[in-house]
Amino acid sequence: MRVLAIDFGKKRIGLAMSDELRIIASPYQVYQRRDLMQDISHITSIIKDNVVSTVVMGLPINMDGSEGEAATASREFMWALEKSAKFESIFVDERLSSVEANNILDEAGVHWSKRKNIVDSLAAQIILQKFIDRN
Repeated sequence: MRVLAIDFGKKRIGLAMSDELRIIASPYQVYQRRDLMQDISHITSIIKDNVVSTVVMGLPINMDGSEGEAATASREFMWALEKSAKFESIFVDERLSSVEANNILDEAGVHWSKRKNIVDSLAAQIILQKFIDRN
């Protein structure tokens, strides 16, 4: 069964998906947020359609190790998602994943104007690959 990673943001949600053997993480999509009900419905469909058994949510922990508003929002989103689908939920520290994603895009020569459609799913891929490698 697959693992789905979520890089949760105020405007967009980056998604990455593992292969069935849980070896390779690949960017899946960047979803433009609408409202909580539509966001949950969209991601629930992805979970069911792709037979996802585990959802890894990036947890935006502050550099000092504390959790702020963004971490609270991520936790609340995961709780809402858990009400609509059955899966194992795991939170992972996502500190610097977006910075790492932007560095990769810099090296690849991707123009800044095209990044917002890529960076969130790439950040989710980084979160997922770290999870896969750790396990």
